[in-house]
Amino acid sequence: MDYKNLSYKISTGCGRGLCRRGVGRQDKQLNTYDWLADVPGNAESTDLVEVQFKNTRKGYYHNVNNLDLRKGDIVAVEANPGHDIGVVTLTGQLVKLQIKKANLKSADDIRRIYRLAKPVDLDKYEEAKSREHGTMIQSRQIAKDLGLDMKIGDVEYQGDGNKAIFYYIADERVDFRQLIKVLAETFHVRIEMKQIGARQEAGRIGGTGPCGRELCCATWMKNFISVSTNAARFQDISLNPQKLAGMCAKLKCCLNYEVDDYMEASRNLPPKDVVLQTQDADYFYFKADILAGLITYSTDKKMLANVETITAKRAKEIIELNKAGEKPVSLQEEGYERDADKPKDLLDDDISRFDKSKKKKKKKTPKKQRPPKVTDARPAREQSAKRQDKQ
Repeated sequence: MDYKNLSYKISTGCGRGLCRRGVGRQDKQLNTYDWLADVPGNAESTDLVEVQFKNTRKGYYHNVNNLDLRKGDIVAVEANPGHDIGVVTLTGQLVKLQIKKANLKSADDIRRIYRLAKPVDLDKYEEAKSREHGTMIQSRQIAKDLGLDMKIGDVEYQGDGNKAIFYYIADERVDFRQLIKVLAETFHVRIEMKQIGARQEAGRIGGTGPCGRELCCATWMKNFISVSTNAARFQDISLNPQKLAGMCAKLKCCLNYEVDDYMEASRNLPPKDVVLQTQDADYFYFKADILAGLITYSTDKKMLANVETITAKRAKEIIELNKAGEKPVSLQEEGYERDADKPKDLLDDDISRFDKSKKKKKKKTPKKQRPPKVTDARPAREQSAKRQDKQ
């Protein structure tokens, strides 16, 4: 999060609490709707407070000094060592539920809030944050010189500048003990290493997905659920690695969004290996629109031939008839009008008129009457004799 924009209380004189300038992209991602905010005495029911830091990092603290804290306040909290700067995101009874969700069992994990951030604290914090990008670039070069198979994706400095958290990505286990010594000697701060996955890195960097919207992991997703190719199979999506992979080079998280609906709707479809028998021919399963409940059958297993699209209910009726030894006249129900139910295809119309430009035909103008050509009808011998006399 860009805390420079959150110094609105000092620079702009905005009132207590969260104003429109304090709302950022990461606030929306980690925001918890406080539906108990209007309940009298909710804020005083507990001294626990939820505080947000850079990116997706949160912490829970005791308000031991009984400060009048509201959502959006910038506070200085206890850290090891020194103090850190964060933004209050939640107060009251819901903080207890968030602690259970975060699985914080030890009381040592819940520290104290010192005070509301002062201008001196914010200046020191902004100074530390300005060093993050340069530190990340330099640390990548150090890791490369040490021959470590890892990538440092982000660096986060503590509010007082005494500690730095290095977020790295590695496929295998990395022995970075020598790296910590070199980083501590280079930057003169306490070093902490945290491993993250490719999805977390994409959420930190951000970007735009193929859908045209900002990445879900960079806007609202907090927890990442494993995605498998079975989700694509259930939705009858082509297993194309280039289309199924997201910006993180992993399977897209959105493959899990509708898979439950597809699994529920697929239960109403007949089996794919069942052959529908009619008096004319046998029909094989070709494809299905799972959510619409429509199935397309073909008389050939390998190609489209005599294609018929029917509902799942009609397909089950034909299956029951075949089990009873009966064969319907056709797959369609009686009284079915093919042209009435068939959707109109725009390509069936004559649209070639938009491609070919009409050339205006020029009207042929009648040729002007010319005077008849005068030809000498005398014999050619007389003409040649005259030429010789002239010579």
